[in-house]
Amino acid sequence: MTLTDPAISTTTGAVLDGPALWSAQAHMPSVLGRQLVIERGEGSYLTTADGQRLFDGTAGLWHANIGHSHPELARAAHEQMLRLETYHVFGRYANDQALELGERLAALAPMERAKVILNSGGSDAIDVACKLARRHWQREGRGSKQIILSREHAYHGLHAYGTSIAGLDFNREGYGTESLVPETARVSADDIAQVEQTIARLGADSIAAIVAEPIQGTGGVNPPADGYLEGLQRLAREHDILLILDEVITGFGRTGEMFAAQRYGIEPDMVTFAKGVTSGYAPLGGVLVAHRLWEPFYVDSPDTPVFRHGATYAGHATAAAVALANLDVLERDGLVPRVRELEQVLRAQLDGLQQRQEAVVDVRVAGFLGGVSLDERLVNERVADRAVELGFITRPLRGNTLQLSPPFIVSDQEVVNYVAAIEQAIAEESQR
Repeated sequence: MTLTDPAISTTTGAVLDGPALWSAQAHMPSVLGRQLVIERGEGSYLTTADGQRLFDGTAGLWHANIGHSHPELARAAHEQMLRLETYHVFGRYANDQALELGERLAALAPMERAKVILNSGGSDAIDVACKLARRHWQREGRGSKQIILSREHAYHGLHAYGTSIAGLDFNREGYGTESLVPETARVSADDIAQVEQTIARLGADSIAAIVAEPIQGTGGVNPPADGYLEGLQRLAREHDILLILDEVITGFGRTGEMFAAQRYGIEPDMVTFAKGVTSGYAPLGGVLVAHRLWEPFYVDSPDTPVFRHGATYAGHATAAAVALANLDVLERDGLVPRVRELEQVLRAQLDGLQQRQEAVVDVRVAGFLGGVSLDERLVNERVADRAVELGFITRPLRGNTLQLSPPFIVSDQEVVNYVAAIEQAIAEESQR
């Protein structure tokens, strides 16, 4: 290898030092010296190490649905750890909290007679769901069905499968191959006719599943085009392709229903979930599996195959106890119906923004999720930084978009104040 080999990295800049923690999804030279160290949280607000109070307008990474530092969830974790921190769920072993959570989730699932696979987060869940899709067709004797389709602008975590099916090219680049798992392909994010053309080009006999976020999150807060999800379901059924809904963001109330599948009338073969199942109080995710997929693995026969899934912390007892407490809070406090009210408040506040601010090119609302897209004159990162200075967190996303997804516990007035602060940040940056 020579010094001109592109695999060798050279730099003329000084190597920067800083904290030992290598931050996630960060261009490190841009964040060193600017990091906001969050020290405390209470309800919908955070406090930094230097004492700044911030409105958590993104609910962390879309997860703090019931707000921060809820005493009931803290007690649930404390009491469970005093009884049993965890025990694995491999083979004939299980723990009581994982079993109880499985029953609770199956009862909430947007498909009948669901089984529940538990793991540690959304990226885990995507890996398991894609592997099960391929395992299903292998077991059916249709081993040519291997390709996993996903949408342009999609984000499905950063494990090997999530990286491979990402519709955001920058998440797939730099690993020496177009796709870490080779049998993947992208389809149109909003044009069902183009999806149909892709299926015809690849051949339905080569396609195992299509994975879709009901509302794209990291890709820019993109609600589904009219008829798009219904079209995916129709094509999946017509061509014997499994439909996997990635509800890591939308699951557990973010759309005003427990799952977005219920809002949009979709009956998927699998649903991946995480984030909102514990409101971020413990790392937990999983897959809801329809009966046609799990039944062959439950046949009482020595010839029944094993689906090789599982990780050390799958079904973690403390995480499951926290999830159960979180579901109690969601249901007791009526937070899912409250989301429907908050959606209308957010929509009302964003409706006139495009008319008032010339730099706003589009606004999108679906459930308690909002996206504000800016024209090229502004940089969304700078607008987000200015919002922080004003005491409000928003997050820059693809498409020069700002993310709005506060906790479910906020008041109407807090939504009004939040949008007003974002508008002020946009107006000030427009005048620079």
